Amino acid sequence: MLLNYVVLTLLLCFSLGPLLILGLNSLKGNLEIGRNPLGPPRQVRWSNYPEAWIRGSFATTLSNSLIITSGTIVGVLLIAGLAAYALSRLEFRGTPVIMFYLLVAGSLPFQLFLVPLFFLWHRLGLVNTRIGLIIIYWAIFSPFATLLLRSYMMALPRELDDAARVDGANEWQVFSRVVLPASTPGFLTVGLVSGLSSWNEFLFSLTFLHDSSLKTVITSYYAFVDRFSVNWGLTAAGGVMMILPIIVIFLLLQRKFIEGFASGGLKA
Repeated sequence: MLLNYVVLTLLLCFSLGPLLILGLNSLKGNLEIGRNPLGPPRQVRWSNYPEAWIRGSFATTLSNSLIITSGTIVGVLLIAGLAAYALSRLEFRGTPVIMFYLLVAGSLPFQLFLVPLFFLWHRLGLVNTRIGLIIIYWAIFSPFATLLLRSYMMALPRELDDAARVDGANEWQVFSRVVLPASTPGFLTVGLVSGLSSWNEFLFSLTFLHDSSLKTVITSYYAFVDRFSVNWGLTAAGGVMMILPIIVIFLLLQRKFIEGFASGGLKA
């Protein structure tokens, strides 16, 4: 029993230690970070936060990330939810092939498609648009979301579907009124995973969004890099402001998040 607490304490320190150091460094200047990178600040510099907010254009980048993340979550939930219901409830011959395709598509590194996708998006006029980036995120995150939701729906008793059909419900009503409410933890988990992934995604957002008015919050780090140096105090302050909304949301929804992951693995 004591060993369990020791191991959990070590894991807690390992997980929260970097966040604590980030928070402490966000209150220091560059010189003090160089002399004392791990300890508490000797002279607290609260001015790092308003300066980082202005210099990193967080008012613009946060709103852009919020729009893109919200659009990504809604689209992934809609696409993955309908696909998972079809694969778990509707019996047709192509199910194994589709499952294999989703597994392979979710395993491939999406950086492989960066160059041809850029030329295609340029021809379609989707470069430097939020909707263009959101569509890319739909394609990236939907395979995993579909597999997770299908596993969750497979664990639901089919008797509920049969009872609804006996009462005269059609296929859409069975999905929206029976399966969807029972799969809420799974949908919440998928929403959190896709939201976190799109919020933190850097490569595609940097490649497909060029205007400063469309930049996402993850690209605000560039504002703290000079030609020959990096302002680590402002970088740490920007990092705190960047991850704080995600931490708050996760702490509020952690029980549902863990429940969705655990239930999704009950039945494949």
